[in-house]
Amino acid sequence: MDLSAIAAVLFDMDGTLVDSDAAVERAWTTWAHEHGADPGETIAGAHGSPAENTVRRMLPHLDEAGVRRAADRQLELQYTDVSDVVALPGAAELLADLDARGVPWTIVTSADRRLAKARLDAAGLPLPASAVTVEEISAGKPDPEGFLLGAQRLGVPPERCLVVEDSAPGIAAGRAAGAVVASLRGLPADVVLGSLRDLVGRVGEE
Repeated sequence: MDLSAIAAVLFDMDGTLVDSDAAVERAWTTWAHEHGADPGETIAGAHGSPAENTVRRMLPHLDEAGVRRAADRQLELQYTDVSDVVALPGAAELLADLDARGVPWTIVTSADRRLAKARLDAAGLPLPASAVTVEEISAGKPDPEGFLLGAQRLGVPPERCLVVEDSAPGIAAGRAAGAVVASLRGLPADVVLGSLRDLVGRVGEE
């Protein structure tokens, strides 16, 4: 697919720019044991969605205050667990390429800003000031709100943005925003990537 008309890129973080799968699974496993939930079932539906969505799914009896407390606990388990978080192949190369080509980019993540900074720091990647984190939106992925806000912050219409994602909720959010969507993990999208290196040199005008 020709991506020369793309004017900005909106990246997911976990599983897209950074490999944090092990840390995420450890946190959800601990959380599930603490809350009497099944760890496997909890993890199976957690990827790509805000923690509150998973809490509501696993603990439907909680009121909204209880959901918030349980989600906060899940985030607390992740803040310092970054020893094995690394950048995914091609991430640094692609971000440098976009910067060199003058293509603006940002991150739209289901993590809060503290967690996003911790993981990106561990991976040696920057957290842009324009990043959209979960505490800034009212509805998480698959709702398009985060990607629409990211596009607005970059001053680019959503239809001229490329969303790069690795989860079904994120891909659905990108499509609902009207963006072109590229996927990792072999998920169906407008562009299916083997790695982020597949986008180097392809985005924006020469």
